Amino acid sequence: MASCRVVLTSTLRAVTLGDMALKLQRLDPDRRRRRLALLAELADAKSLRERLHPRRLRADRIRELIATRRRLAD
Repeated sequence: MASCRVVLTSTLRAVTLGDMALKLQRLDPDRRRRRLALLAELADAKSLRERLHPRRLRADRIRELIATRRRLAD
């Protein structure tokens, strides 16, 4: 009977989602530019909303703190 040797080690490097995201951004600069513009617009809208509704902002922060505390307690 012939013997069979199995090699269980791998020389392949693990690819993570972070690596994939970086490669996608490098491959498509137009998409990256649009994404950055969208993020800038969202940040502007958020800052405007915070200036117009400070009570709502305070309530949102309190809600976030309560949710965080509940997660930590569980």
